[in-house]
Amino acid sequence: MTLKGKTAVITGSNSGIGLGIAREVAKAGANVILNSFTDSHEDHQLAKSLANEFNVSARYIRADMSDPEDCRALITKAGTCDILINNAGIQHVAPVDEFPIDKWNAIIAINLSSAFHTSAAALPIMRKAGWGRVVNIASAHGLTASPYKSAYIAAKHGVVGLTKTIALETAEEPITANAICPGYVLTPLVEAQIPDQMKAHDMEREEVIKKVMLARQPSREFATVEQLGGTTVFLCSDSAAQITGTTISVDGGWTAL
Repeated sequence: MTLKGKTAVITGSNSGIGLGIAREVAKAGANVILNSFTDSHEDHQLAKSLANEFNVSARYIRADMSDPEDCRALITKAGTCDILINNAGIQHVAPVDEFPIDKWNAIIAINLSSAFHTSAAALPIMRKAGWGRVVNIASAHGLTASPYKSAYIAAKHGVVGLTKTIALETAEEPITANAICPGYVLTPLVEAQIPDQMKAHDMEREEVIKKVMLARQPSREFATVEQLGGTTVFLCSDSAAQITGTTISVDGGWTAL
């Protein structure tokens, strides 16, 4: 599959899932726009290294996904947007009656509202170009729930609904919108949690992964950022031109339970 000549904007992409997706779409030939809320030398070097490795154009643009104006400005500054991948997200865990209001507002803003604002800015560009792909990174928690994650689950359910709406509004155009729903993914952030979990449960690495961290993931294996990137590339390909308004779970069977 080739995405040569296309430009992909990936929010929250200077690490983890977002960076993994950026690498896979760049490998497929797409030019990439990396993004996060920081603006460091390392951020811009990351874009340069992707450009050199995959022989594509790559830039880093700072934008705070909690700010509606920044969300829309990201698309404007990108100049073009054939592929929009809404990945930015944060998490906080607390019971509903103890959930901090500021955390609720931040999670809804970054995990859900940002996808609305970037999509609203990108769709006119896609329509003018006569082609477009919107891929929203939701979660298994966009299809099911867990206790103590009310804001995250509300936001991810919202992302799934937003995806369906965009798909219906563009159904007669060469534009698709789909959501990917990952389960637990092995990112540097998750990797860093393993030693603490081993200590807390007095278990070896593999035991704590399978029995604690992946207790709800029937495969008992993490998804990888490369797998999520590959799924994204497929959804952006011509083979997926009639796949729109749906969710693809990359969760080791979690939502089959």
